[in-house]
Amino acid sequence: MTVYHFVGIKGTGMSALAQILHDMNYTVQGSDVEKHFFTEKALNERGIPIFPFRKENIRPGLTVIAGNAFPDTHEEIQAAHELGVPVIRYHRFLGEFLQKFTSIAVTGAHGKTSTTGLLAHVMQGAKPTSYLIGDGTGKGVEGSQYFVFEACEYRRHFLSYFPDYAIMTNIDFDHPDYFANIEDVFAAFQEMALQVKKGIIACGDDEYLQKIQAKVPVLFYGLGDDNDFQARNIVKTTEGTSFDVFVRNTFFASFEIPRFGDHNVLNALAVIALCHYEEIDVHIIQERLKTFQGVKRRFSEKQIGDQILIDDYAHHPREIVATIEAARQKYPDREIVAIFQPHTYTRTQTFLQEFAESLQRADHVYLCDIFGSAREHHGKLSIHDLQAKIPQARLVEENDTSVLKQHPHAVLVFMGAGDIQKFQEAYEQIVHS
Repeated sequence: MTVYHFVGIKGTGMSALAQILHDMNYTVQGSDVEKHFFTEKALNERGIPIFPFRKENIRPGLTVIAGNAFPDTHEEIQAAHELGVPVIRYHRFLGEFLQKFTSIAVTGAHGKTSTTGLLAHVMQGAKPTSYLIGDGTGKGVEGSQYFVFEACEYRRHFLSYFPDYAIMTNIDFDHPDYFANIEDVFAAFQEMALQVKKGIIACGDDEYLQKIQAKVPVLFYGLGDDNDFQARNIVKTTEGTSFDVFVRNTFFASFEIPRFGDHNVLNALAVIALCHYEEIDVHIIQERLKTFQGVKRRFSEKQIGDQILIDDYAHHPREIVATIEAARQKYPDREIVAIFQPHTYTRTQTFLQEFAESLQRADHVYLCDIFGSAREHHGKLSIHDLQAKIPQARLVEENDTSVLKQHPHAVLVFMGAGDIQKFQEAYEQIVHS
């Protein structure tokens, strides 16, 4: 029996897939850089071996699953080719693997991870369900009927998948280092839609998703009156959000979620629509929605002294707006302080004005240096270009976060897709010391 060797096992998708295969009794190991990543915890708990990158890791009898971030010239991938060891790219392997189940792809510019996590949590209450979430969480359940997974549009990777169902949360211009414009993004989603085998659940409040053509039924969900599944009578409190769902203008049921902001109502609606289509008991849906704890790095909260610290992956203007609005719903009587680390020079350049406008919804703004991606290390742009567009915005350094102490009783929202967590950790150490 083959041993699956993951090149880049600490990547969020790779880590999750390794966990799934391990849970299903396959033999799994992997390699990566020695820097610590939050995805390691689940791998270590399962006893999955992780080695530093070296070509000696590759030997006959392995099947190599290669992370998308690593080129064919990577020493381990080259060694595999020289030894005749099969090499399969992550998204190709996943595309073949999910054919064994009723597969549900969750895709969209924003909200993928939260919606995947919520759907997996709800469906597990009804049927054996395996899942792969983009926050590095994976679970393989033997005898699974369903496989719920996050499908990313970046570099059109999701075109490796031919799922039974797809949830499409929204279409927005992001990843400007790859996509030319919003039309290019739409074209990718349109191509994906034609690969879905049974049905698409799409947000009808999104102007681009309204134009999606498919060979299968498309059910729309949203807050607008034209949707097949509509949320009405939304009540927002500091404890969460409740709403009624109408299916084609007929009352279906009432739901409550311990989450904040309209985007979480939409995510829940997508899950309710899919479960309704698959005839899952409404009482299971209601109970499971109430107990969802969220996913990693999405509005993850902790209290330190009299301040609330929130860690969030928001790295696009629309996501920043949603996160700040959610914080305001939950903490209406506290100041909201945004600490933002832009992710990639191309994205920062493309959305400079929109970033400035979205961040100004907070009461105070602190900016960290731009985090370049593996594909770009510098740009002509600097963090000062963004600072110049935001009145009173201040810069913060990892080695001096004490300035955040000036906001007692505030909510500090650390946002970004890079390594913004290190700023939060540095601040926590100052507070505790």
